[in-house]
Amino acid sequence: MLPSGPRSSVAAVTEDWGRRAVAEFVGTFTLIFVGVGAIALGADLTGVALAHGLAIAVMVSAVGHISGGHFNPAITLAFWITRKIETKGAAVYWVAQLAGATAAALFVKWLFPGDALGHGVPSVSVISPGEAAVLEAILTFFLVWVVFATAVDARGSFASIAGLGIGLTITMDIFAGGRLTGAAMNPARAFGPQLVGGHWANGWVWYVGPGLGAVVAGVAYEWLYLRRLQPQSP
Repeated sequence: MLPSGPRSSVAAVTEDWGRRAVAEFVGTFTLIFVGVGAIALGADLTGVALAHGLAIAVMVSAVGHISGGHFNPAITLAFWITRKIETKGAAVYWVAQLAGATAAALFVKWLFPGDALGHGVPSVSVISPGEAAVLEAILTFFLVWVVFATAVDARGSFASIAGLGIGLTITMDIFAGGRLTGAAMNPARAFGPQLVGGHWANGWVWYVGPGLGAVVAGVAYEWLYLRRLQPQSP
């Protein structure tokens, strides 16, 4: 989940963002296809948590050096708020992520039996929608905090553990909140199945909650730790 690097020409910028967008599309596609597919095939909470966590761990490890491996509009929002990605890049990532999620949902609807998308759309259970949004914010805070600590902080362990810490955070969060909100932590994870399946009940929960949690985590880590690493003006 790396910030944007320097560009040498307009042509290079176009090609670079195109390559990054493909990586974000594939990574997001993988998360939704594998995660919802596991749910559709009747996996229990452990299986669902591992499916999502492994998908992220593998894809971040595979293409993190290309796009940073966000696969999540909330993570990209945190990068944009803290000025680690420019506005154009953030927009490209958001489009690629939502497109990947939608494509994955279409394939799930086609290939998996029954109402796979109906089961795979995050839903609120037991708690109220407001409480669900707060829970999603907290879970997303954990995720983005780990992203900044392992992949953004130069002192972090990204080079040695790649996506393992991030994938395990996804798994951990699903164990904690999966039965209450689906523990999406990711607007794209909700958007694809919602759009293709037409399931929008309490849909705002998975946009407001993750967005808020991501911004708080990103800004907090930036102010507490990353700003200390920046050279001070004389």
